[in-house]
Amino acid sequence: MSKTQIGGPTAWKDPKMLKRIERRYSAERRFRLLGLGAIAIAVAFLFLLLGSITYRGIGGFTQAELALDIEFSAEILGVTADDLRTQAGKDKLYKADFGRMIRESLMDQFPNVTRRSDVRALIGMVSLGARQQLRNLVLEDPTAIGQRRTIWMLTSDDIDQYIKGNVDVNLPESDRRLKDRDIQWIEALKSSNRIRSDFHIPFLTNGDSREPELAGIWGAMKGSFLTLLVTLIISFPIGIAAALYLEEFAPSNRLTDFIEVNINNLAAVPSIVFGLLGLAVFLNTFGLPRSAPLVGGLTLALMTLPTIIIAARAAIKAVPPSIRDAAMGIGASPMQVVFHHVAPLALPGVMTGTIIGMARALGETAPLLMIGMVAFVSEVPGGFTDASTVLPVQIYIWSDSPERAFIAKVSAAILVLLGFLIAMNGLAVYLRNRFEQRW
Repeated sequence: MSKTQIGGPTAWKDPKMLKRIERRYSAERRFRLLGLGAIAIAVAFLFLLLGSITYRGIGGFTQAELALDIEFSAEILGVTADDLRTQAGKDKLYKADFGRMIRESLMDQFPNVTRRSDVRALIGMVSLGARQQLRNLVLEDPTAIGQRRTIWMLTSDDIDQYIKGNVDVNLPESDRRLKDRDIQWIEALKSSNRIRSDFHIPFLTNGDSREPELAGIWGAMKGSFLTLLVTLIISFPIGIAAALYLEEFAPSNRLTDFIEVNINNLAAVPSIVFGLLGLAVFLNTFGLPRSAPLVGGLTLALMTLPTIIIAARAAIKAVPPSIRDAAMGIGASPMQVVFHHVAPLALPGVMTGTIIGMARALGETAPLLMIGMVAFVSEVPGGFTDASTVLPVQIYIWSDSPERAFIAKVSAAILVLLGFLIAMNGLAVYLRNRFEQRW
């Protein structure tokens, strides 16, 4: 057989060869289409998930409000503007019957409501936090005493759900929390422009509450910040020190191999195991305060350390040996080589790994449940030892609540959490691209 027949033009014109080439090209096209299809399906599910969360979460950032003409009667308040200059007068204001002021304003709007049960239902349209709102207004502006002002107050969660279209009025009245009389009152208020739905700032500034219209995420956000701060302070220096030692100073022996294997294994351990460790060591052994950001940060630091160490070792290993050789060649000591040359060049990769580890810690729930951060905490934490919760746990608590209004709160809190995670991962990408060294 000639050379032309084996590898020349004649061989490529053979029908069997052409058929095999066509099958190969067909297989490549099918594989490419399968890859594009998989990407399209993944993107579709991602948009479906984010779209569903966003659609439900938008309602969590708004709240219905009701305008009432409140008469700040000095007789009902029991104090005057001059009395509020003293602490005794302020203390006396806390005993004032603000509920009576709200009731009289509502009765002016609906004078035909006379039955006691109807009056209670009418007053129930206004949130329980309205009394605190009026008290704060008088404390901030004592000149309101003796005046009649129009005040926008939060409505109850049932009214808010109706305004947002989440109440099916076609259901029998017995199957609805809102009765027909309540709907008539709401429609009457809407016709007089006394009900609106506005951006709900307290959702971002309040702590948790049993009442959906009063519940906010600021306590959980601050708890997450304090917890992550403790995690960063502990895990970052220890992780870098461990990575530098294992890569630059540790001898190659069985003990070092044992440590390296266990670090890799710890990175794959379920997070709830670290929660059990935190419960046994930090709470039961050392007696640290339960549900505190300090304990949460210590627990998450244990979970984050393996991830930081692995990322830091990879970044240190990526530094070319020529950098070390050049530094040693001009007389630098091993410590100077590591801390003056290797560590600064590896720092961008180390920071990227650290931020990714912190982002994982931000989204963790299971280990924090084990140390008691699932408790209901209405107060915003003031320090590292105060009782607190974090955003993922707050989402878990609200998702278990029976009130329908918390559904929107859950989705809104998820959007806030996703915003933090995207920001942290975006920062990691920026640092990697900004300080990446190309050898």
